Amino acid sequence: MGSEEVGNRQIILNDYIKGFPKESDMSLKTSSIKLKVPADSPNAILVKNLYLSCDPYMRNRMQKTEGSYIEPYTPGTPIVGYGVSKVVDSAHLNFKVGDLVWGRTGWEEYSLIKEPETLIKIQHTDVPLSYYTGILGMPGMTAYTGFYEVCSPKKGETLFVSAASGAVGQLVGQFAKLLGCYVVGSAGSKDKVDLLKTKFGFDDAFNYKEEQDLTSALKRYFPNGIDIYFENVGGKMLDAVLLNMNNKGRIAVCGMISQYNLEQPEGVHNLFCTVNKRIRMEGFLVFDYYHLYPKFLEMVLPLIKEGKITYVEDIAEGLESAPAALIGLYSGRNVGKQLVVVARE
Repeated sequence: MGSEEVGNRQIILNDYIKGFPKESDMSLKTSSIKLKVPADSPNAILVKNLYLSCDPYMRNRMQKTEGSYIEPYTPGTPIVGYGVSKVVDSAHLNFKVGDLVWGRTGWEEYSLIKEPETLIKIQHTDVPLSYYTGILGMPGMTAYTGFYEVCSPKKGETLFVSAASGAVGQLVGQFAKLLGCYVVGSAGSKDKVDLLKTKFGFDDAFNYKEEQDLTSALKRYFPNGIDIYFENVGGKMLDAVLLNMNNKGRIAVCGMISQYNLEQPEGVHNLFCTVNKRIRMEGFLVFDYYHLYPKFLEMVLPLIKEGKITYVEDIAEGLESAPAALIGLYSGRNVGKQLVVVARE
């Protein structure tokens, strides 16, 4: 049984891309894999992938880049991303068969993980397992560290979140509301705006696609200015925010999804505002903060169980649906956290 060989369906990146990604940039292929860690891979584990996470940063890995914080994908091999997996075989002392883990894995049914130290064991299974691709995984940690560690928020401050209904934005807004901030989010459809106001409890929200002038839109929603901006989109939105920031405002730069598919990124014209308003603008990467994960769980698990925080997922069924699900992120097709179910156990 242990060394049985099975088919392993995989999502392969065909070649490096330019501009907007397409489904045809990826292909589904089947290879075979033995359900046993090979003898030449000491400390490795073999996992069965259950849920895969679609995240905006993955676009950057589809092109040949140098000097990025994360290496590009290798064409002809499976895409890699965050996921939730179950250990099928282990040659590592800290992982045993049946353990559930989250962290980086391949876009395939089974993955051999040679450095499982980067994976986090799932101890709490009284919440949906899929949450470890989102609220209890990398996006949740991103929201938590970006808001609390980078923004230094205080009760009563005003917060603006762009891409607010996404995996990270929906949580930043809710954390801020729990702290007693005034929160407005932007999103790209009427349904998402309604979601922000009704389900996530934002004070207000707007559809950026319907605004002729983002600067005056922000002035309307923040007559007294913005103290904190959680930046997910970049480009014209960042320019408009800079004009509306208050003195000593803080901007946490999490991502810039509006720029990822442009061959020539847009310039930002109002950067002098950072000088005359003494704005602190700081980019951050979540893996610098993973040591805070236990503290994060301590805060967030009770909030989930008490219904004080809510989370919306957009679930695509089956590995074959993964390319379309990933590409949908860049046109805003997803509502909430986009993930793919590979297997339900």
